[in-house]
Amino acid sequence: MAQRLEVAGFSGPQAAGAAEALAAALVGADLATKGDLAGVETRLVAAMELPRRDITIKLGGMMIIAVGVLLAAIRYLPPHP
Repeated sequence: MAQRLEVAGFSGPQAAGAAEALAAALVGADLATKGDLAGVETRLVAAMELPRRDITIKLGGMMIIAVGVLLAAIRYLPPHP
């Protein structure tokens, strides 16, 4: 990597320092793999299913109540002259 950085215009010490810093960061890093991300995605979708269902049920109930209130209002309001 240092050689490629030198070819790109970095000075020798800059290229060596950047290469060492990147190598140190990657060696000590606990990086996520595609498999890790797929597992998290699966768990996230499963965790969101229950709240989504609950919200759908509550919205349906509110719509039924709203229609009932409107029908009752139409039924019991006095007619216009």
